[in-house]
Amino acid sequence: MKILITGSSGMLGGDLVDVLSLGHEVVTSGSLDIRDLDGVMEFLRETRPDVVVHAAAFTDVDCAETERDTAYQVNVLGTRNIAAAASEVGSSILYISTDYVFDGEKGEGYLEFDEPNPINFYGKTKYLGEVSVRELSERFYIVRTSWLFGTNGRNFVRTMIELAEMGHEISVVDDQYGSPTYTRDLAEAIGKLVERPAYGVYHITNSGQCSWYEFASDIFHELGMEVQLKPVKSHEFPRPARRPSFSVLRNYNWSMEGFKPLRSYRDALKDYLKETGAGSE
Repeated sequence: MKILITGSSGMLGGDLVDVLSLGHEVVTSGSLDIRDLDGVMEFLRETRPDVVVHAAAFTDVDCAETERDTAYQVNVLGTRNIAAAASEVGSSILYISTDYVFDGEKGEGYLEFDEPNPINFYGKTKYLGEVSVRELSERFYIVRTSWLFGTNGRNFVRTMIELAEMGHEISVVDDQYGSPTYTRDLAEAIGKLVERPAYGVYHITNSGQCSWYEFASDIFHELGMEVQLKPVKSHEFPRPARRPSFSVLRNYNWSMEGFKPLRSYRDALKDYLKETGAGSE
């Protein structure tokens, strides 16, 4: 199968290339500007992939509040362009979305068919991307995931370790809950999904849930680091973009299709730390 991956230089994209290349012909979008409809159409007509895995996105949640036009152009119009081109050449499309399409008010894990209600601009653009995929493609997978960490980019784990090595007290919010997800595990799950025409919406995360404070504690526990870690409330640590307080995603459709749950985020964290050699010096 021929698979086109957009955003291949990103944290998830790098793992998608590594994983999907093992059993498929992989093409990357390179320097393609997904905001350019004509360029996207021409590129897909030339490459004619069987599946497009659309991982390219504007992912800076806080910057999206001030750089709204750019976030909209990339996450909404760019996704529309990819979906329209994929539909024209007969490709199925897998779109990477986010837990931030939800408002966090449910108080328990979100199911795939719960009503989205994003509370920040990034979440709104990602949801509108979902709408474009639904409207323009007959064969689509929408994969919502959360709290990504991986070896190919900056992430919460790396930031925590860097702050700890500076020797300062670290304040981390303890009233936002989610499911940390290792990009390698997510890429392998996507590899299984695209091999079947089981189209639809999926929540795919590592198993387990925690607050950001608990996740930081897990990181330092695994590394055996003594760190001054202080729990704080979200209102004490203001950010430009509001975050949902509880955005855990239940992997319901994934399990209903017979796929095995992804391993716990703690086990995934151990592998990530080993692979990166974090705290080994």
